[in-house]
Amino acid sequence: MRASVLLIVALALASCDRKRSGEPAPEGEAVSPAAPGGAGEHEDEPEHEALPRRVKLSEKVVADAKLRVEPATREALAITLALPGEVSVDPDKNARVASPVPGRLSQVLFKEGSAVRRGAVLARVRIPDLAKVRASYAAASAKAASARVNATRLQELSQKGLASNQEALDARAEAEALEAEAAALDQQRRALGVGASGEGSELTLRAPISGVVISRAAVVGQPLTADETIADIADLSEVWFLGRVFEKDLDDIRVGARAEVQLNAFPKRRFAGAVEYVGRRIDPVARTVTARVRLTNQDDVLRLGLFGIAHVAVGAEETEPVLVVPRTAIVEIGGKPVVFVRQPDGDFERHEVLLGRSNLGKVQVLSGLRDGEQVVVDGAFTVKSAILRGSLAEED
Repeated sequence: MRASVLLIVALALASCDRKRSGEPAPEGEAVSPAAPGGAGEHEDEPEHEALPRRVKLSEKVVADAKLRVEPATREALAITLALPGEVSVDPDKNARVASPVPGRLSQVLFKEGSAVRRGAVLARVRIPDLAKVRASYAAASAKAASARVNATRLQELSQKGLASNQEALDARAEAEALEAEAAALDQQRRALGVGASGEGSELTLRAPISGVVISRAAVVGQPLTADETIADIADLSEVWFLGRVFEKDLDDIRVGARAEVQLNAFPKRRFAGAVEYVGRRIDPVARTVTARVRLTNQDDVLRLGLFGIAHVAVGAEETEPVLVVPRTAIVEIGGKPVVFVRQPDGDFERHEVLLGRSNLGKVQVLSGLRDGEQVVVDGAFTVKSAILRGSLAEED
């Protein structure tokens, strides 16, 4: 029994010596996995490279990306007032499509969400009386032209003594009456949107403005009345944000005041604008007035009805200046906010920053940046992409 124990101990010591010397274990012998952090299967792998701190961009890349730098400066952040509200359409950039007379839809050429241009054909409506209107106008025009020729002839004969003045006057009056009737039928024809000539009884409905179809209520075969809307079209290149101002804050709001709108749908984005109108009537229930802020829909992301907050400058400013950069200078890498500083040699250096308050396009920098450093304010995502590509290249 003692000999067996000694043999087992000897084998164990021999196995340990092989592990320390790097010798392979004999075939069939089990090897314990290395402890985390010790020598094991990752022993020969290099450590993961950290993101490069600097990157160099060619002048062509800088020009194509329209990179722009500004010095970090100290400014007094404006005091703002928060106005809840929602995105709405500008009534002057909104139109409804309807048939001017009753009829039945024979063709629909648009869908909800379609982009249309002014004058584009949207639908065709079959109108039984359309041919009658066109025929009546043609007949009245022909009669008026004939009467005018006859009046001119009698006027010439009257001057030569071959016809009485009364006959010439009667002929002229008849010509003027028929011309007035033809003009009235022409106005009716134009109101219906039909040409002076043509066949069939279909009326073409066209887009009154350029924009996007935001709603459709049209099905082929559907009967229409003159007051029934089949489509709403809106030009959403610019929209309104209608903020609610409480009575106690009304004295602080001024037309022309700078504003930033933060929408619930896009919490990390701000949309810049200005107050262009403050309402004249108090809502009797909510006791508020409407402040209208016009927004440019640059990325076509703004949707009608989106809720949010408008941060409006009220004129006063905080007394102590703080170090700030434009909001466009801030990007995130690895979940941390960074800015890019252009060095005297042209390189762009990554600076992790600690942010403070933000207001009207400016963000306070608490640490990570010095006053006067040249910060990339336009094109920061291009520099970020270059740094991430550099990291991948190093890992490869």
